[in-house]
Amino acid sequence: MAPAPLFEQRNQPPGVPPLELTGERTLPDVPAENYWFRRHLAVYQWIAERVGGQRVVDLACGEGYGAAVLGRRAASVVGVDANPEAFEHARLKYTTPQVRFERDLVETWRGEVDAIVFLQTIEHVQDPAALLEHFRDLLGETGRAYVTTPNLLTLAPPGAAHSGNPWHVREYRPEQFQALCRKHFARADFHGVHHARKLRIHQIALERFGWERLHQRLKITKPFYGAFNPAISERDFAVRPGRIDGCLDMLAVLRG
Repeated sequence: MAPAPLFEQRNQPPGVPPLELTGERTLPDVPAENYWFRRHLAVYQWIAERVGGQRVVDLACGEGYGAAVLGRRAASVVGVDANPEAFEHARLKYTTPQVRFERDLVETWRGEVDAIVFLQTIEHVQDPAALLEHFRDLLGETGRAYVTTPNLLTLAPPGAAHSGNPWHVREYRPEQFQALCRKHFARADFHGVHHARKLRIHQIALERFGWERLHQRLKITKPFYGAFNPAISERDFAVRPGRIDGCLDMLAVLRG
């Protein structure tokens, strides 16, 4: 059997077609994507600890792994995605008595839920204000929305207005994301996703000790990162409340 393409999922369950990495969504089971997958997974796990016993919708759920994580604690989870390949993959791979999937647009989906999860997608949306109004209507006064987006300050080169990601309609500075959320919800609490453990050590080595130049000079770049990247886990990221200027991703918890 020929090996899977470098950017296609590996070792999928029988009958589940693998998805190809396009840059539009992150995927598990793609070794080259492990950093981004673990970065997103850390947030899903953080949210899962806070939605126990609740009815949850994971909008723009993509491959479906996040809905599966939420389903370990939530009373029920609906994963919603408009992409036909992602929807079918998620339905076949992750459906359980607690987790199901629907194909729909995030702007038009309706249902009775206690929590909305919308991760790393608002930067893809043409009209984020209308979408947040839709979320507020779905949740009423008591539900919560969990919304994340990359921090432009750490995603793009210094001073740039955009990272160059072709899938992103708009990328947000912290003050822009905070203003957007507070305009549509009475309460908005903000957290930041940061490097932790070995990723924090690696970040310090890059920023303070010239590690990038050193590994190139020693000609160990490929073997080092060949071992380092697959070893990254979700524990190498931390979700922390408070100032979000220097974070990787911004997480808003929205109510009312």
